[in-house]
Amino acid sequence: MKHSESPSSIDLEDYHFELPSDAIAQVPREQRDQARMFALSRSGAENQHLGVKDLPSFLERGDLLVVNTTRVLPARLRGRKSSGGQAEALLLEPVTPSDSGSDPGRFRALVRCGGRMHVGQMFVFQMGENELEAKLVERESEGVVVLSFAQGKSPYEIGEMPLPPYIRRDQAKPEDTERYQTVFARQQGSVAAPTAGLHFTPELFAALEARGVERAEVVLHVGPGTFRPVGQEQLATGKLHSERFVLPEATASAIASTKARGGRVIAVGTTTTRVLESQALPEGGVAAGEGSTEIFIYPGVPFQVIDGLLTNFHLPKSSLLLLVAAFAGRERILSAYEEALRLGYRFYSYGDAMLIL
Repeated sequence: MKHSESPSSIDLEDYHFELPSDAIAQVPREQRDQARMFALSRSGAENQHLGVKDLPSFLERGDLLVVNTTRVLPARLRGRKSSGGQAEALLLEPVTPSDSGSDPGRFRALVRCGGRMHVGQMFVFQMGENELEAKLVERESEGVVVLSFAQGKSPYEIGEMPLPPYIRRDQAKPEDTERYQTVFARQQGSVAAPTAGLHFTPELFAALEARGVERAEVVLHVGPGTFRPVGQEQLATGKLHSERFVLPEATASAIASTKARGGRVIAVGTTTTRVLESQALPEGGVAAGEGSTEIFIYPGVPFQVIDGLLTNFHLPKSSLLLLVAAFAGRERILSAYEEALRLGYRFYSYGDAMLIL
C-alpha cells in the first residue's frame, strides 16, 4: 500500500458508524476470557465468531505475542474547591524536577469544576475520611494545569480507577480496581487500560505456551489522548498525542528471532502496535529503547513489524479505528463492525475482541 506523506486528505466521515448506546459494555464479563472474539482475515477469508479462549487455535508454534505491561494509576480525584463547589481532577503525570525546580509534589492534571480556574486556587480532594489539599500553580495548553500537593503524600492514595467517559456511572466500583487492569500489569503510568490485554488469564497464557507461542513485553503508558477524536491538527501534522514507552532489548531480540524463523509477531492492542511500529528498523526488526512516541498510523501507512493484531472495538473517527483500518482495510473493518453490531458484540473497553490475521 502506498504511504501518504500526510493524512490531511482523510475525510473522517469515512470512518463514522452508528453505535447504539446499549452496544457499549458498561461492566466486564464475569470471567476475563469469556469475551467473544471476532476473527477477521486480512486476505478476505470468511469471518469467524468464537471466543477469546479459542485464541491458541489461531496461533502457531513459533509465533510471538507481544503485550503492554503498563499499569493504570488510581488517577481520578474527587473533592471540592476550597471556596465551595464540586471539583474533579484526572492526574496525567508527575512534573519532573527538571521542569519545576525541586518540588516533587507537582502533577499535571485535567480539572473539572464550576466557574473559572486561576493560579493560586485551592482544592481539597478526598476519599472517605482522607483529605489532601492541592494548589493550582500553573496553567498549560489544552486545559492542562499543574497542581501542587503537600510533600510526602501521594495523591494516588486518595484516587480511584479512571474509567473511560463512555462507562456511565458516577464513580468506579471496587471490582473496577481489579478488572480495569491486566493480569500482567506492572509498570505504573497509565490513565487508561490497554484494553485488549484485559481478556487474558493465567489459564489462557498457559494454553498459548502449550501451543508453542512465545511472549514478549513492551510498555506504553496510555494517556487521555487515546479517547480524544482526531482533530485538524493531527490530520495536518501526521502526529498524535505523545505517550511514553519502553521497548526492552529482550523484546527486540525475540522479534528478530521470530522473524528469522518465519513466525508471526502478534500485537496485543493498538498501544503495543504503536510501540513496535514506532521503533521499526529499515533493515527489519525493532530498536530497543525508551522515549515518547507521537506515531499516527492511518490508512496508507505501511506496517513493518506486526503480522497480527488482537484488539477491541473502537470509537468512530478515532485514531484507533484509523489504525485498525490501516491494518485490515477501511471497507473490511467497517463491514466487520456492522456485522459485529448485528450479532450483539460488546464494544469498547469492557467489550469483546477482534483478532486480525
